[in-house]
Amino acid sequence: MKKIHKLLTVAAVAGSCLTVSAQALHSGYFLEGYSYRHQLNPAFAGERNYISIPALGNINIGTQGNIGVGTFLFPQNDQLTTFMHSSISGEEFLSGLKDNNRINANINLTLLSAGFHAWGGFNTVDINLRSNTSMNLPYDLFAFMKMGMTGNETHYHMENLGIESNNYVELAFGHSRKINDKLNVGGKLKFLLGGANLSMKMTEMDVTMAQDKWMVRANGEMNASLKGLMMPTKEESGRKLDNPSQRDLIDWDNIDVDSPGLGGFGMAIDLGATYKIMDDLTLSAALLDFGFISWNNTIKAATSNSAWEFDGFKNIAVDSELGDDDPNSLNSQLDAIGKDLEDYASFHRTENGVKRTAMLGATLNIGAEYAFPLYNKLHFGFLSSTRINGKYSWSEGRISANVAPIKWFDAGVNYAISSFGSSFGWLLNFHPRGFNFFIGMDHLMGKVTPQFIPVKSGNMNVSLGFNVTFGDRK
Repeated sequence: MKKIHKLLTVAAVAGSCLTVSAQALHSGYFLEGYSYRHQLNPAFAGERNYISIPALGNINIGTQGNIGVGTFLFPQNDQLTTFMHSSISGEEFLSGLKDNNRINANINLTLLSAGFHAWGGFNTVDINLRSNTSMNLPYDLFAFMKMGMTGNETHYHMENLGIESNNYVELAFGHSRKINDKLNVGGKLKFLLGGANLSMKMTEMDVTMAQDKWMVRANGEMNASLKGLMMPTKEESGRKLDNPSQRDLIDWDNIDVDSPGLGGFGMAIDLGATYKIMDDLTLSAALLDFGFISWNNTIKAATSNSAWEFDGFKNIAVDSELGDDDPNSLNSQLDAIGKDLEDYASFHRTENGVKRTAMLGATLNIGAEYAFPLYNKLHFGFLSSTRINGKYSWSEGRISANVAPIKWFDAGVNYAISSFGSSFGWLLNFHPRGFNFFIGMDHLMGKVTPQFIPVKSGNMNVSLGFNVTFGDRK
């Protein structure tokens, strides 16, 4: 149990810490001079041609989650301690948790991006490194870890436990064009080069702790895809087997990767449109990352489907001459129980080196922009963003006020409510002839540690970028 406590504590704390990414700010959706609007809706055309400066074109540092590092670490005698410390009460710790504690790490690192007006519209070319990792940790998982057995019979239900990670390189070609005075459309075709994919989930996980019996039921599955990945079983590694059921258990100590490289290939599309209902009101919508990756080397595994039960110690040897080495001693029986439970909750390899196709998590953006009739340089906007990805789906609604007092400068402030809480955002965007420089945040910093890690909420980011622009304004 100590191993489980340590692993889950490290995973939760590390996941709620810093994520580095480069992606388009939602705060820039309604700012026409912002060069990366096309990453939010492919129907948006840039006002000028541009080319990004590698490593400087689009930098975003931030986090996303409905929990922060302060959920798991507590000050104690001028030092930090974890929630498992005896001085931290269960009520104090559990009051800071949600039913589903969620952590997302999304990286869209723009290696190269360019946009230019030609062929009757605006065209873009992007090379991006993409990584999307989501973790869901149910409330009962931490309640079980902290509280254990609290009465004559205690039940814990943890079926939403899971982690998913998708990592690939994206080559995207986009085109947008004006159909008429009211309608603009756009699309992107993306070729995806798979790097690594992992999906682990518990479809059922229940713990019952009673006076006369403990019972655990855990049904889970895992899919791991990576070129050169080797997950040997305990039998293949030559490990000592206590019973035949351990033969196909994954030997985690001997996992290896031999010559990693291209692990899969896929395709995706972005589709978008804008429509001006009247001079002062424009609607827009976009579907992003609708596609798949076919993975070549996938290892599949699953937990046992039967329940694990413990109904008490048997024939405890108290005065044995062998002491703790006696198989019936309390210490030996505790060790045996620990090994049995570890084997039960571990994964049995079911398939090795097979092909698997996995869909990407798609995003739907819907926007409405209203130009203030008494001062047409002031625009108000509403943006709804929904991530469609099964149990890792999330949604956000963001209202904004945006102003462009002069041709080469615009700015905006906004407020958002999402599955991860609420936040304020802002963006300053300078776009005279020759360059575009922007700096802003989708989530203002709240209380942070000395390392600038958010304490209460997992939402924080800072974004800036510098790009070279050329050509006349369109």
